[in-house]
Amino acid sequence: MTSLLETSQLPDEALPFQTLPSDFYGFENGLTDREKQLIMQLRAYLEAEVCPIVNDLWAKAEFFPRSVVTRLAELGLFGMPWEETRQFENSAVFRGWVALELARVDASLATLVGMQNGLVMGSIAVAGSPEQRAEWLPRFASGELLGAFALTEPLSGSDAAQGLRTVARRDGDSWVINGAKRWIGNGSISDVTIVWAKDADDGQVKGFIVPTSTPGYVGTRIENKQALRIVQNADITLDNVVVPEANRLQGSRSFRETAAVLRLTRAEVAWAAVGNSVGAYEAAVQYAGERTQFGKPISSHQLIQELLAKSLGNITSSIGLVTRVSQMLDEGTQGDEHSALAKEFTTSRMRETVAWCRELFGGNGIVLDYDVIRYFADAEAIYSYEGTREMNTLIVGRAITGRAAFV
Repeated sequence: MTSLLETSQLPDEALPFQTLPSDFYGFENGLTDREKQLIMQLRAYLEAEVCPIVNDLWAKAEFFPRSVVTRLAELGLFGMPWEETRQFENSAVFRGWVALELARVDASLATLVGMQNGLVMGSIAVAGSPEQRAEWLPRFASGELLGAFALTEPLSGSDAAQGLRTVARRDGDSWVINGAKRWIGNGSISDVTIVWAKDADDGQVKGFIVPTSTPGYVGTRIENKQALRIVQNADITLDNVVVPEANRLQGSRSFRETAAVLRLTRAEVAWAAVGNSVGAYEAAVQYAGERTQFGKPISSHQLIQELLAKSLGNITSSIGLVTRVSQMLDEGTQGDEHSALAKEFTTSRMRETVAWCRELFGGNGIVLDYDVIRYFADAEAIYSYEGTREMNTLIVGRAITGRAAFV
């Protein structure tokens, strides 16, 4: 299908651009006309086609229909930052707003796009050769391939730089990989997984493009997960997995390249945290206007208005922070400490916001039919992945004091 973005004119059925009511200061107005065009297309699609199915998928812990992945690819959401695959010049701020719009409907959807567009394609864009970029990026961008990113291990999470136990050993023109990974998003259903492993010879971390059909690769879905239930997190075992040298990311020579990928994606996770807050807030505003107690809508009660005002304050301050950190990425001035502060701050404010919004619903707040409990539960996963609050705090603390306090 030809993307609507291949024309410079709005399609006849497009809606006029409107900022979200939760964008209280109108930050979204700063996008270009073409960026606004895609935002409205995306918002209309999500509200019409995805909102009606997410609660059922979440309850059953089932992945999105492949048609959803295909439509996101048609809209150009995969490959937005990369020269080989972007359909038009766009800003990091715009890509952040895409993450917010996705998470506003469902955080698992934002996680899917973040993995495909950032972690998977980002690994190839940052550490791949020109030939690898040309071969693989278009296939992920089109939705032909679904990817996963395998860094975290059963015994290694925050200490991945030093504690990685998966080993790759050179054998002629191939590499043999042995080890285990855990919490790998969509690792049991992906077509290709980017696997990070230590080189047995030099001890340095290197990345590998591993088709999941490769003998020895086994992905097993983690059961009974109560956050981001639509994302198919997996345990992965790698038992003498043979990968050709051509599938080693040619620019990956140490953990430095892995960290560069995480730096690119961490700010978008912060945007997704804001989007998750927005989803809970919008559900609360709607419910407050519909729910009647003591003879009038609860929206007319002072304590309810306080909860909504505090939630909007968290959302507004977070939008200001993530907007600036994304501008710094466009300017080339964003450092680890900037994305770390964004992720730590927005996820902490998200936790407060979803709790206040759930509180507003009373007993109905724990029933999935009202949506807010999904945002409440999903917040816990967003709070923890892509760097815990504690680790991001220490990254910022190191920048403040000049002293590392990681151990």
